[in-house]
Amino acid sequence: MDAARRLGYAQPAFTERSEHTHCMTPSLRLLAKRRFLPLFVTQFLGAFNDNLFKTAMVMLVIYGIYSDPQRETAFSAIAGGLFILPFFLLSALSGQLADSQDKARLIRIIKNAEIGIMVFGATGLMFGSIPLMLAALFAMGVHSTFFGPIKYAILPQHLHEDEVLGGTGLVEAGTYFAILAGTIVGGIIPASAAAATVLVIAVLGRISGYKVPAAPPQTRDAGLDFHILRSSIHLVSATMHVRHLFLAIVAISFFWSQGAILAAQFPPLVKNVLAADQAVATLFLAIFSVGVAVGSIAINRLLKGTVSARFAPAAAIGMGLFVLDLFWTTSNWPKPGAELASLGEFIRIPLAGRVMLDLFGVAVAGGMFVVPLYAFLTTSVPKTQTGRTVAANNIVNSGAMVLATLVLFGLVQLGVTVELTLLMVSLMSIGAALIAWRLHRACD
Repeated sequence: MDAARRLGYAQPAFTERSEHTHCMTPSLRLLAKRRFLPLFVTQFLGAFNDNLFKTAMVMLVIYGIYSDPQRETAFSAIAGGLFILPFFLLSALSGQLADSQDKARLIRIIKNAEIGIMVFGATGLMFGSIPLMLAALFAMGVHSTFFGPIKYAILPQHLHEDEVLGGTGLVEAGTYFAILAGTIVGGIIPASAAAATVLVIAVLGRISGYKVPAAPPQTRDAGLDFHILRSSIHLVSATMHVRHLFLAIVAISFFWSQGAILAAQFPPLVKNVLAADQAVATLFLAIFSVGVAVGSIAINRLLKGTVSARFAPAAAIGMGLFVLDLFWTTSNWPKPGAELASLGEFIRIPLAGRVMLDLFGVAVAGGMFVVPLYAFLTTSVPKTQTGRTVAANNIVNSGAMVLATLVLFGLVQLGVTVELTLLMVSLMSIGAALIAWRLHRACD
């Protein structure tokens, strides 16, 4: 706790905050304000580009290069792990930068870097080079690692207190609509067109990033610690000693671990279990993205702008129940034919509607679960520490996701089926619900 105090953390006045925020009304009017719109557009374009590239890469490899179920599942897991790894390694440095430098200036530097990264990614897509594509994917993970703390830390600085939850919800909803759009585009256009598109979007992201208003640091720069291991341990230790932050971060980590497993399994699940083609895999990712966006907006309405975890336990249980039903449905899927089913053929299968409903339900519950927790992280600490708090959260989240990905990879190598991994995800929801309940009891 002493380390936490040295970093400026203190137990927030939750009762006082609730009194001031009970009448908050989240509004789309934020999208008309220059203190929010350029950041929203920059984040939207970045998420769109990430997912266009990742989807195009995964579809190219699984449907165009590999033809072995085990290798396809392993590749999907490795790709997910490579994207997540930079969050684990570099979040401490990114958090220090976000709190000690002008955040708008950092955004411009990061967006310039995205253009260079996408040159390599586009080349990989054009020539079907798996090493080049994976290298670009890892570099985009680095890009996102440095952008992540900024996008959350800048919100309390540019928005009024009663706008932070609404702004966070809009950023999350926009992110998942961008994921939806990127996923659909990446899943239906050829690799050559995807290569050109990621370059264009990177340039547009640079343009919008240059319009983000200045966001100077809220504290004097105490110097950066470039020792990755030491700074990460110090940051996580200081943050996790604060009980309410510990509970929020662990709860968010459960969510992202579940999400990492589900995202890695979607393409192999569609191809090897449901025997459907690339269009169906794209549809699944799209349904999931829409669901999280719907959940992000719905919880904002339910809470009426108040930052609270009171609905999080029920949302976690809802996620688990929908994944459990997805496990049952896929386990009882009719024996596939010799050819992969097209989108039209898939929809006509009796259990197809149930699968899509389960996916949508998982995503809606997930959005309702995670959005208030992110808003909680950025409003329950001093503005001078929001970047570091988000960075500590990213370190723990990414560590949990990498661990989940490694477990998934190991299970696949041992011959565990995709269906059984869904059962594992369902059981993880119990832990998420328990942690969320403790957070609600402690802080609301």
